[in-house]
Amino acid sequence: MGGAAIGLAELLLLLAAGLVGGACNAIAGGGTFFTFPALLHVGVPPVAANATSAISIWPGHATSLLGYREELRRQSARLKASAPVFILGGIVGAALLAATGNAVFRQLIPWLLLAATLLFAAGPWLRAWVSAHRGGELPRAALLAIDFAVAVYGGYFGAGLGILLMAVLTLIGIDDVNEANALKNALATVVTSVAVAVFVATGIIAWLPGLVVLAGAIAGGYLGARLARWVKPSVLRAVVIAVGLLLTWSYF
Repeated sequence: MGGAAIGLAELLLLLAAGLVGGACNAIAGGGTFFTFPALLHVGVPPVAANATSAISIWPGHATSLLGYREELRRQSARLKASAPVFILGGIVGAALLAATGNAVFRQLIPWLLLAATLLFAAGPWLRAWVSAHRGGELPRAALLAIDFAVAVYGGYFGAGLGILLMAVLTLIGIDDVNEANALKNALATVVTSVAVAVFVATGIIAWLPGLVVLAGAIAGGYLGARLARWVKPSVLRAVVIAVGLLLTWSYF
């Protein structure tokens, strides 16, 4: 599929999926719920669709860091300490995806979508619960294990990665929302960057559909940033959750 021609209807579908997904990621997250199914719909095999979805939303994480330079400077020690674990976890997760056959991954799709939808829905509650029940400082080994598990998930599937990262950052005591968002985007960039490198090296990217989705996602990210002050994140979250549940039911 990477080099095959696609029809006008499929091109428009992929462009729209990227546009909506990019806008969602800019406002509340959840863009994968639109890009991944669209790639499946136009005939990209499941493993390649997941990898291609990851590469199409990668620039959004990276470019968002430009607005968080000051926050990242204040959290540079945490970022430097966590980056090696997230690099390793992202590589492991991406390698696991590359090694997973399409038949197996196809069986996992509804379960992964269900888990990601529930995670996305529980995001605000999860962060509040972690904050309320946070006790003393966790042992470093425990924090490294949590970081590694989150990174592996991000490299393998990635939908809902931002929710997990925000919960982890709350767990370690980062309460400033801007600093937490900056670290979340930085760590997500680390995971997706190494995952994309693995996907490219293993040749599982469907480039033509991916570039179409990427073009839509870039435009959607810009529009989403402009619309963020007008669209309530809670309303968009409800739409994303509804889409996630509908897709889960459909793939089941």
